[in-house]
Amino acid sequence: MSTLYFLVGSQDLYGDECLRQVAADAVEMGKFLEGKLEGKAKVKVMPTIINSEACIENIRAANCDEDCIGVMCWMHTFSPAKMWIKGLQELRKPLLHIHTQANEFLPYDKIDYDFMNLNQAAHGDREFGFIVARLRIPHHVVAGYYKHERVIREIKRFADVARALCASRHLKVAAFGNNMREVAVTDGDRVESQIRYGWECNYFALGGLVQLVSKVTDAEVDAKMAEYTSKYTMKTDRIESVREQARYEVALDKFLAYNHIGAFTDTFQDLYGLKQLPGIAAQNLMARGIGFGPEGDYKISALSAVLMEMSKGREGSTGFIEDYTYDLTEGKELELASHMLEVPPSFASTKPEIQVLPMGIGNKEDPARLVFDGTQGDGIQVTLVDMGTHFRIICADIELVKQPAPMPNLPVARIMYRHKPNFAIGTAAWCYAGGAHHSVVSTALCRADIELFARLTGTEFIAIGDDTTEADLSKLAAGNC
Repeated sequence: MSTLYFLVGSQDLYGDECLRQVAADAVEMGKFLEGKLEGKAKVKVMPTIINSEACIENIRAANCDEDCIGVMCWMHTFSPAKMWIKGLQELRKPLLHIHTQANEFLPYDKIDYDFMNLNQAAHGDREFGFIVARLRIPHHVVAGYYKHERVIREIKRFADVARALCASRHLKVAAFGNNMREVAVTDGDRVESQIRYGWECNYFALGGLVQLVSKVTDAEVDAKMAEYTSKYTMKTDRIESVREQARYEVALDKFLAYNHIGAFTDTFQDLYGLKQLPGIAAQNLMARGIGFGPEGDYKISALSAVLMEMSKGREGSTGFIEDYTYDLTEGKELELASHMLEVPPSFASTKPEIQVLPMGIGNKEDPARLVFDGTQGDGIQVTLVDMGTHFRIICADIELVKQPAPMPNLPVARIMYRHKPNFAIGTAAWCYAGGAHHSVVSTALCRADIELFARLTGTEFIAIGDDTTEADLSKLAAGNC
């Protein structure tokens, strides 16, 4: 299970009695926080840091623990920050600074000098904050009494983002085929993204997957078909086309497991040896947390896997989507987001239907796919683009809405949303920022989650929402000049 290391700072000038109290308070706080993390992570309370040797030892232990997703630090007393420098220079885990104290209230009638020496996070945490800032370590600060609900929510947020960062550092992405020909925004620097996010993205020949498909047995297909019919409504009599998708998913399952792959891409321009573009196969894998990017979009494939990991345990849906077309009724503008086939069924508001119909692109057999109307509620749309000199994350607040009328002739998954603060500003800001047409939409995550992920990875972050104004558009436009 994921673990957060809890490092509490003090020094050896206050005496053994004070240090015993520091250690006891740290254990009490650690147990309380572990209970509130609700299975997200265990909390491991480390020996109190009173010198540089202890700091180095604790941080090295965190670095070497594969289960450790992050480090939480708190200065119970004053803790001179020079003793933290060497340890912090070695830190390779996300850092949370909890600015709190063991007592919620001041005992005004009893407070004495000993109490003030013991409970001086106001002193020690500022010293710690300085050295972290001086070392330019990306981190998150949560300020307030550790038992208050607002503080607990922020610690939970850190745990979710830290867990996603851990998954990101271990993520492998398989690219079947290359980036779609002539398309710019889906391409990117794969070396730099591995350095920054940990994503190992490598090309795999489609022929290898085709060989696996050819070896899938009828019994394996039957088992996958039973899964499909238990979860979805069969709205076609072209069962063999559906069985073909089942073969693809069984083969992809084996390939992903054997190569320890957590995300993949394909492209309809490179389907040699496959009869169909993977439809249900990709959709069903995304529903299980496997990242996906069409047209060779490795960035969105990896990002979708990371954000699906981040959203685990929360209510709502998270997954890949593409901007497609608009309803530009004045004052009521909406976007229809979809894709040729590959929208995860986690967005479905009703039981998805399996349909087999022409796709109109790719020159292959009619593929089986899941068709459904999308869920509703407040959400975010997130994309990652390569600006040449750096990566940029763009996060827009949106409202997912019910489609105004049926779409009986559109055989794909359909998600509709309203841009915030309105269509004119929201979409213009997206364009000025260089936002891609592929993105991850989530009703489980919020802007603060993505901003924290961006900060901890040193990624430029641009937010769009109700607080975005026309003046912000000018700033975004100027930033591109």
